[in-house]
Amino acid sequence: MQKGPVTPKGFNDIFPEVEKRKRTYINSISLVLEKYGFEPLETPIVEFAETLLGKYGEEEKLVYQFEDKGRRKLALRYDLTVPLARFVANNLGLLSPTFSRYQIGQVFRGEKPQKGRSRELTQFDFDIVGSENIENDAKVIATAIEGFRAIGFSKAKLAINDRNNFKELKVEDIRLIDKMHKIGKDKMPQNLLNFIEKTKPTENLLKIFKILESEYKLKENVDFYFDSTLARGLDYYTSTVFEMKLNGNPNDLSIGGGGRYDNLIGMFAGRKIPAVGFSFGIDRIVELQ
Repeated sequence: MQKGPVTPKGFNDIFPEVEKRKRTYINSISLVLEKYGFEPLETPIVEFAETLLGKYGEEEKLVYQFEDKGRRKLALRYDLTVPLARFVANNLGLLSPTFSRYQIGQVFRGEKPQKGRSRELTQFDFDIVGSENIENDAKVIATAIEGFRAIGFSKAKLAINDRNNFKELKVEDIRLIDKMHKIGKDKMPQNLLNFIEKTKPTENLLKIFKILESEYKLKENVDFYFDSTLARGLDYYTSTVFEMKLNGNPNDLSIGGGGRYDNLIGMFAGRKIPAVGFSFGIDRIVELQ
């Protein structure tokens, strides 16, 4: 029987047995990341609102915003990527030309709570900043797959696409394609269904697939696959995008995702600084195991 105050909707207490499992997964994934040269980083939970706004497209409405006593407009971080971009822009002189980091932390989203989605969640990100080389796309993809294998997701597969496949489409059409597996083919316009059917891997993706197979010994349709419907909802992605699917089916729940974002850091730094990264959906992973 509940006797004390309740928590706000979407903000949950984590019981010891769940927290222990979460820490086990985080530790196992961290070992994989450090093997590939990623270093730990921490950024604040609270940012100035202007730092976060204008980066998330239609999802911006989910950012928690408030004012402090000085009437400064602040926000709880929505993800770990935009704070990373701000950090890199402010510390260019202190970082190596190619900076590889990982971070574990709480993020906050004012969305409708449901199974696998809370308003406070743990993200586990890793990124390579400072290089346009597609070998880094392949490295991030391979590291993500190995991370999931390390915590027992043997059937999970990474769906991969290139945002350049959508460069002739309207933003509204791209978002609709990205939601196709949720809303169903029957609710899609025929012209977009035709587009999806005709879309093939770009030359960029074919090179990445070759690296994954030759250098990392990964297999197409076993460890990863091309998904012409995958767009990722966030506006800052510029080319390669990917999502981990629980059983390798496009209709499956996503348990992690990421991609290349070559313009985001430049919004803060005043010059182009390319980057590519991935985020493990730790809370969803714990819920599923």
